Amino acid sequence: MTIKDLAAQTGYSVGTVSRVLNHHPNVSEKARRAIQDAAIRTGFQPNVNAKNLKQQYATTILVVVKGTFNELFSELLESLQGFLADTRYPLHVDYMDEDSNEVLRAVQLCRERKYLGILFLGGNIQNFKQDFSRIHLPCVLITNNASSLSFPNLSSVYTDDRQAARCAADALIALGHRQFVIVGGDRELSDTGRLRYEGYLQSFQEHGIQFDATLDYRGVRFSYQDGYDATQSLLSIGRKFTALLAEADVMAIGAIRALWDHGLRVPEDVSVIGFDGLPLGSYLIPQLATISQDVKQLARRSVEILLNSIEQGGVPLHESIPFLLHQRESTHRLEENHN
Repeated sequence: MTIKDLAAQTGYSVGTVSRVLNHHPNVSEKARRAIQDAAIRTGFQPNVNAKNLKQQYATTILVVVKGTFNELFSELLESLQGFLADTRYPLHVDYMDEDSNEVLRAVQLCRERKYLGILFLGGNIQNFKQDFSRIHLPCVLITNNASSLSFPNLSSVYTDDRQAARCAADALIALGHRQFVIVGGDRELSDTGRLRYEGYLQSFQEHGIQFDATLDYRGVRFSYQDGYDATQSLLSIGRKFTALLAEADVMAIGAIRALWDHGLRVPEDVSVIGFDGLPLGSYLIPQLATISQDVKQLARRSVEILLNSIEQGGVPLHESIPFLLHQRESTHRLEENHN
């Protein structure tokens, strides 16, 4: 017997029967008694599994992860789970391709299940401009700055990608480097790739360094393999460079392997600097120089802001988390007689 059968037998609506079975107070005593008697008489048993599933999704936070190979997001997700472990909110994690529309994916998921809030790991601001008005839950965009948008239910916690990339380029220029290549993301699809690229160019312009984006830039996915392939592509056309700027540590690690396979040493022949500060970088030979993002702080503030929005209806906040430059073994000062 289903709840609809019980409603038909008692003459009350499905909603009224549901309220009685779930012990809600806003039901007349007459209806409560009639429905309870009918349930006992017919041996009605609620579907506990369905009830638990409904309750689970009514308290669940959705995490939309943009990109399946981004190890920074894996670290962030682990921290998010740690901060939410002692709360009553379980997580539902959804991975998607980095070229797909994360907002439309969230809209689709919200049609299928009920969530209390959404954490976006990565995103494209243009997607939010076009489609976010269809989402009415409290949301936090992590690693991207959404302060230019005016949605009352969208906050953001991020690192200043442009300034951090500029810092990385400045560090290599201070070591005497003037010939650069960049392995980065697709600037049309990735806000992160665009902002980091702009930060590098700002540094080049301030120091009078010429840079040919057509020849010396490769926009690819954020993965080891793409970092490797992009560097191989630069080497195959004979580009001469003493420094490689990678927009992610995974790209930098792939690039170092490509340089090695081409007979080039890091840092003796080419200095390499990454971005994100993955723990793996400090165990490589050579240790990877990188811009480090504070993953725990990014996760902690994102959770705090989202829970405050869910529980207290807080106003949207947009916070920049400080970064650190780690100059390690993969970079060194260029000798004056280096050609």
